[in-house]
Amino acid sequence: MVSPRSAPESRRPMLAGWETKYQFAVIVCDLAVILGVTIVVAVLIGAWTPLHAVAFAGLTQCAILAGLGGSRAWSPVMLGHGAEEFRRLYRGLFTAMVILAISGFAFSLDGLRPWVFVALPAIAVIDFPVRYILRRLLHKRRQVGRCLLPVLAAGGTGTVTDLIDRTRKAPHQGWRVEAVCTADGGGEVEGVPVVGQIEEVAEHVRRGGYRIVAVTADSYWTPRRLQQLAWELEDSSAELVVAPVLMEIAGPRLHVTGVLGMPLLMLSAPVFTGARRVVKEIVDRVGGAVLLALLSPFLLALALAIKLNDRGPVFYRQRRIGKDGKAFTMIKFRSMVSDAEAQRIGLLAMNEGAGPLFKVRKDPRVTRIGAILRRYSLDELPQLFNVVGGSMSLVGPRPPLPEETERYGPDARRRLLVKPGLTGLWQVSGRSDLPWEESVRLDLRYVEDWSLALDAVILWKTVRAVVKGQGAY
Repeated sequence: MVSPRSAPESRRPMLAGWETKYQFAVIVCDLAVILGVTIVVAVLIGAWTPLHAVAFAGLTQCAILAGLGGSRAWSPVMLGHGAEEFRRLYRGLFTAMVILAISGFAFSLDGLRPWVFVALPAIAVIDFPVRYILRRLLHKRRQVGRCLLPVLAAGGTGTVTDLIDRTRKAPHQGWRVEAVCTADGGGEVEGVPVVGQIEEVAEHVRRGGYRIVAVTADSYWTPRRLQQLAWELEDSSAELVVAPVLMEIAGPRLHVTGVLGMPLLMLSAPVFTGARRVVKEIVDRVGGAVLLALLSPFLLALALAIKLNDRGPVFYRQRRIGKDGKAFTMIKFRSMVSDAEAQRIGLLAMNEGAGPLFKVRKDPRVTRIGAILRRYSLDELPQLFNVVGGSMSLVGPRPPLPEETERYGPDARRRLLVKPGLTGLWQVSGRSDLPWEESVRLDLRYVEDWSLALDAVILWKTVRAVVKGQGAY
């Protein structure tokens, strides 16, 4: 789905009341963080040079405001959804850092160093979580049907149905399809009224006050008709969003380019080597080692609890398939009785897992301590040894069993192009509650759209998913 940021921001849409309030809340929180941090740094530095501290504090605040303004970090089009909001915040703060660094070098202002290397990083460390908290509050409102943008969908019945289903499954994205235009007109699509035919889209937008016009695939749409629709919507408050139907890829691999006067989506090949992969490898090894060191007392306590529960082994070792189809031994805390594999045959009739997965919601083989470990995914913590050893990554697709991979089709086999992960999109999207097809789709999306930023987002969301314990059994 092409993001709304492709629309020109010079034509500001008419904001709903909640959008204005949310934008105001973001600006107030940003300014509070900037003011608070600069005051603290000024007080600390002011003990030696009070006048200079006040002057540098003012200069820092001006540089930050200029950077955030130049990067459009408060644009209402971006606030509340997508990674672009955080990228603009980062660009704004980085621009401020560059402004201060150049000013300090050009005018020999040595006193600016603490503002560049202390104040600005501190603002970033505080402001990013503040923005995330505001977004979570907005998402909670959207889950109950508030703070949603009204959408008019125009296209074929099948593709419009898919769009409606996706918006209902992910209300936190902020879209609610309230009307549909199809080739035939009339009737309903998934309970949404069809208000007219496709060629009447612009007319219905002006009458209905929709904020988003989502164009989905239909034989009616031609380059000329799409261009004409864009022109007709220029004087309205609606943003035109076009769904590419030939691929389900987003992120850094997808680029819009112009060739021979035609706007084209350029898809670059997925990169599984290079500098970014080296960085990921370093982060995995170092991060895994640091986590093992920090968690070692907790891991020892869990190991003791497992041992005392039934005197059985602490760890459970299992063959899994890793990158390029190479087998490795995955380590987990044992959460079942010692002869769990022998009992599996008798439980085949109770299997609730989709596809090649074997899952039983109330598995009688799970021990008392094992139920707690599984609920909060604590049984997976020993996989940090696999991460440090290089057979797994902190973030990646779910590590499959050998018998699973034997039943893989060509699509699912692409999961083996990267290392399996301790967590991944499957972990933050429902875990065991996910259908097999959806877990494959999420893993393929990770493989196709991988980036360091995506890894950071998944790690951040994993904490919340584990604390809630949803989808784990």
